[in-house]
Amino acid sequence: MTVRTIPPELLDRLHDNDPGLTAELLQDPDVQRINRIALDWSGAWHLDTGGSDHPDGETIDVSVRFAARIPVRPVRLIAEGCGLSRGEVERLIVQGKLVSAVRLSGKLSGDFTFTLKH
Repeated sequence: MTVRTIPPELLDRLHDNDPGLTAELLQDPDVQRINRIALDWSGAWHLDTGGSDHPDGETIDVSVRFAARIPVRPVRLIAEGCGLSRGEVERLIVQGKLVSAVRLSGKLSGDFTFTLKH
């Protein structure tokens, strides 16, 4: 593209090597597809459940918020955060003891909530 077609604000950010712009562009699915890039997000997330101070039988409501669009597998995140195996998490889903408004299988990169009933 020619320089004249780039909006002035964007051109200034490009000239300034703006790190925020770099982050925005790297997370843009179109930029990733066109440039054939894939980001490795391993180890980039952590679910803090506050430890094991939750008594048995308690219902725990958890909100997961993303500072950046990091694709995660909710089952894996929940398993690691709650100290369970992925198989146990999947069994809890089937038993209706782990519920969410979003599908927990596959990958997500947007905020979601889930409820864990012990």
